[in-house]
Amino acid sequence: MTAGGTTGRGADPSDPTAQFRTARDFLLAHRDDYRGAYEGFVWPRPAHFNWALDWFDRIAEDARNADRLALHIVEEDGSRTRRTFPEMAARSNQAANWLREQGVRAGDRIVVMLGNQVELWETALAAMKLRAVVIPATPLLGTLDLRDRVGRGGARHVIARAADAAKFDGVPGEYTRIVVGAGSAAAEPGAARSVPAGWRAYEDAYAAPVAFEPDGPTAADDPLMLYFTSGTTARPKLVEHTHVSYPIGHLATMYWIGLIPGDVHLNIASPGWAKHAWSNLFGPWNAEATVFIHNYTRFDAARLMAEMDASGVTSFCAPPTVWRMLIQADLSQLRTPPREVVAAGEPLNPEVIERVRREWGVTIRDGFGQTETAVQVANSPGQLVKAGSMGRPLPGFSVELLDPVSGEPGVAEGEISLVLAGRPVGLMTGYNGDPERTAAAMSGGFYRTGDIGARDADGYITYVGRSDDVFKASDYKISPFELESALLEHEAVAEAAVVPAPDPVRLAVPKAYVVLAEGWEPGPETAKVIFEHSRAVLAPYKRLRRLEFAELPKTVSGKIRRIELRERTAAGSAEEYAEGDLT
Repeated sequence: MTAGGTTGRGADPSDPTAQFRTARDFLLAHRDDYRGAYEGFVWPRPAHFNWALDWFDRIAEDARNADRLALHIVEEDGSRTRRTFPEMAARSNQAANWLREQGVRAGDRIVVMLGNQVELWETALAAMKLRAVVIPATPLLGTLDLRDRVGRGGARHVIARAADAAKFDGVPGEYTRIVVGAGSAAAEPGAARSVPAGWRAYEDAYAAPVAFEPDGPTAADDPLMLYFTSGTTARPKLVEHTHVSYPIGHLATMYWIGLIPGDVHLNIASPGWAKHAWSNLFGPWNAEATVFIHNYTRFDAARLMAEMDASGVTSFCAPPTVWRMLIQADLSQLRTPPREVVAAGEPLNPEVIERVRREWGVTIRDGFGQTETAVQVANSPGQLVKAGSMGRPLPGFSVELLDPVSGEPGVAEGEISLVLAGRPVGLMTGYNGDPERTAAAMSGGFYRTGDIGARDADGYITYVGRSDDVFKASDYKISPFELESALLEHEAVAEAAVVPAPDPVRLAVPKAYVVLAEGWEPGPETAKVIFEHSRAVLAPYKRLRRLEFAELPKTVSGKIRRIELRERTAAGSAEEYAEGDLT
């Protein structure tokens, strides 16, 4: 399938804002028309573009956005932070002016380790305006991870919460240390300050001038973000994005979610990971929508739904883990369900989709993308959603399935890959400092995702698994995701992960690590029930052969570390149940 079109015609080629708006408005006009959007969309490709200056500040000047909230944060104690588009533009200007005073220059790399707090969005915009490069980091990281971020990332500055400042005591390097939440005499005369030695108080930025002048033009291919991947199978890679690959690339994310001006969008994602930028920064603000955040220490489905009702959330994105927790609650507590609901991060199981459809009257639309890209494949608004499928290629992305052995395109099942002819804007520059890995990922005219999918006659792609997760048992190919989906249909199973277990006869057999739902106890009786369910719903060659009740090891971004489970399985466990022992 090849994307093409004439969207850019009519936009002033010397005006990057006009080019961006033309493409954005085209997608809004075709939000329910997949075919028209796919065939008619082309990426804007300005030579110079600074999303914070050329887009965000421009929409902040629009009278229609004078009182519209850009950001709305609700804390666990019920307190709220609200910022309009003009307020965010002004505050980010102040932050940019102050950071410049602290020595931040174009090309400098900044580790930003903040939670879902207003300063996170201010610094994101400020860094763009300065042409600095942001290295997002979740506050969950420890000192060892931060050594890697600062060292391998070549950071010259760090911005972190006061609660996390001590983590950097063991992180060597010559870098500016900026702390958020330590207080500021300039911003709050007479207020107590608790700025750690060697750190500078971010709050002093609020005394800086509001007017900002950039120190030069921003080239489209200037680096903007360096993302460390989640590391589910290996050492985290360092993904480089530019001033167009994420800001413009996430027009696709806006289209997938179905965002329109005036929406209130809630996305549950941890700061520091790519999905946060997808749906808590670029996607909503591309659409002139409000970013809504509910901060909590422990997930509470009832409280979350109450806040969604109170704040008028119109679109909602959550990872499968959150969706699975939600369906264990009383979904009818949400009086006004969002118009659009989507899921990403890992494939979503059909059972979850059906429960939400039954209770809320809306269909969760799955999407597929990576840190390396914007969303590539998804179920877009108004289209038929096929059970188990993650949808079709989105406007601007030409997707082929490559034979995993020969690398030839056109197979019905193979590695999901992006065609590099007419390179999609929403694709990384490459892996920073790793030309060999970049060359391997982008060989033969394709960007290879490392994920396996199957395409049907209508162009819908169903996720099969990571190329290194799919395994063979008795010469039959096994997709862990398919087995996990089947297990999740049983009421006893809250979460499941399937990996190959060594077997002297079959080479390998499927083993499941299971987290039980509330009210179920681990033991032989529960194991027997789950094995019986496996035999009832799966073909004989696919059915579960071994089972262990255990918490699933996850990365700090919430993805299952299957490599750890495979290693644990290979080492053997006395706590597992074998199917034959319970029949």
